[in-house]
Amino acid sequence: MRSKLANVYKKYGFFGFFKKLWAYGKANYIDRLSPSVSLRKGKYTRMIEKILEDEEYDRVILWRSIVGYDMPLFQRPQHIANNLTKQGCLVFYEVTTMTDREKKLKRRSDRLYLFNYTNAPLNKILMKCLEKTDKPKYLQLYSTDWKLSVDDVKAYENAGFGFIYEYIDHISADIAGTKELPKNIADKYDYAMKDRDAFIVATADLLYEDVVSKRGTDRLAFSSNGVDYSFFKTFEDGVKPDKEFLDIVEKGKPVVMYYGALATWFDYDLLKSIASTGKYSAVLIGVKYDGSFDESGAKDLDDVYFLGSRNYKVLKYYAALADVLTIPFKINDVTRSTNPVKLFEYMALQKPIVTTNMNECRKYKSVLIGDAGEFERKLDKALSLRDDADYLGLLDREARENDWSHKAEAIVSLLKKYE
Repeated sequence: MRSKLANVYKKYGFFGFFKKLWAYGKANYIDRLSPSVSLRKGKYTRMIEKILEDEEYDRVILWRSIVGYDMPLFQRPQHIANNLTKQGCLVFYEVTTMTDREKKLKRRSDRLYLFNYTNAPLNKILMKCLEKTDKPKYLQLYSTDWKLSVDDVKAYENAGFGFIYEYIDHISADIAGTKELPKNIADKYDYAMKDRDAFIVATADLLYEDVVSKRGTDRLAFSSNGVDYSFFKTFEDGVKPDKEFLDIVEKGKPVVMYYGALATWFDYDLLKSIASTGKYSAVLIGVKYDGSFDESGAKDLDDVYFLGSRNYKVLKYYAALADVLTIPFKINDVTRSTNPVKLFEYMALQKPIVTTNMNECRKYKSVLIGDAGEFERKLDKALSLRDDADYLGLLDREARENDWSHKAEAIVSLLKKYE
């Protein structure tokens, strides 16, 4: 927990840290009691009963995890939740103190409700109401969730819920953002591999193979990450990047961009090598997941520009002006099992893609693979493909094939076999 707090301090600074700490404490120790719900139990009972009566759905999914809905970058949880609703699922998505303001529950779209599970009286009402439904019910969470314990999972199972375990990354402290692997993450992984009734969704080949080696293919689905294809194809008039970025573009050097987390698995030596050529403007957009970027010295290099994070809704306007989009990760246990969301977003933007030799990137013909010795050559090759009709068509086709709708469909198809 202390290492997690240290990372929050690094990300948000002194005042931001204490603001986040206050919000967390208030939500978990003050708002948790929620006397307004306790005093108006009948009102909230009727509200949830009405949801269960009025919405048309085939199953109920409680998304319990630490990835809030309104975080700046939409990731797999939000996309999967949105697309599960289109597959006939009624989803109650957990909000968090770090990203969401909802203290109770809020309808976000058809069959999707943001829900504050730390509000103990409200959570109790939801569980009581769900006892009456005859529709299948599931608890769904990420393998990286450090909040819920195995006992919490068992409590849901004892209440008649199926358990959906999304195995999305190599189990490690680096992914968790802590010095040591949180016990709840390790315990839930061990439990999922032993619980024969659990449904496991693997997002990468090595993760899938790990599950097969431990419990076979029963109740197992492969559902890699994907892209909201239509979103990345839609651009509004008048929306443009800020002046800081436009000034970089105006310098005239080809813009090589990466967006996402800056963490220990990012290859800063490779970034330095790219910068040393003097040929490109290397633009980084995202968050400092840990202290690795500052420690690398990359921020002091000519032609390297760290812009901080940008909201998911406007990020595509930046990437659309880049010449090449990259994922320069080291090759290790973490990245061998990584299926990057940004990879498919890059495809939809129809920008040449250069990555290091990651397992999940090798699967796509549109991706140019370059290790340290040949990365610059692959960047030059990518620049030559910017207007190549066949290559742009390949990018578009692979993006369509990896729309989030297909990823949610794979999960629902698994559940249907046992309902």
